[in-house]
Amino acid sequence: MFFQHLKGPLEALLFASGDPVPGDRLAQILEVPVGHVESMIAEMQQAMTADERGLTIVAVAGGYQLCTKPQLADTVEKLAEIQDNRLSSAALETLAIIAFKQPITRQEIESIRGVKVDRVVHTLTERQLIKEIGRKDAIGRPILYGTTTEFLKCFGLKTLKELPDLAGYLNVMEEQQEKQPD
Repeated sequence: MFFQHLKGPLEALLFASGDPVPGDRLAQILEVPVGHVESMIAEMQQAMTADERGLTIVAVAGGYQLCTKPQLADTVEKLAEIQDNRLSSAALETLAIIAFKQPITRQEIESIRGVKVDRVVHTLTERQLIKEIGRKDAIGRPILYGTTTEFLKCFGLKTLKELPDLAGYLNVMEEQQEKQPD
């Protein structure tokens, strides 16, 4: 076929989109007739049937989408589990502040941490570890944050009462610092 050199760009478009892309849109971008796009996709689908390949192209929702093969779903899920379980130290620190001080505003968290926490709060909200639980009765009515049941499940807690006693912990830390020689 004359358009073989466009298979790479076609695959890149499907990968970059993530969502189904209509054949006519692909044809427009690649500046070829729709029939040629459909032929290339058919050839690529055939080549992707080999066992050593992990991807396939499916026709779905009025377009074409690059997907992992269904038989590899268990393997891909393991990656998602690993990624979902990891939090940065900044996220863990912010989560600890929220857990012990809730309900708490973003400004109060930033005051404790000394840095902006917009992105971290967004990540923790996205992972459903924290949520908006109301508004503070103050100027601007800032959002109050608290932990979720997902937070409890993630850390193996039945209730927030199972969190360690922060005041007691801080007292022990102060005592240890006082005993340290200068």
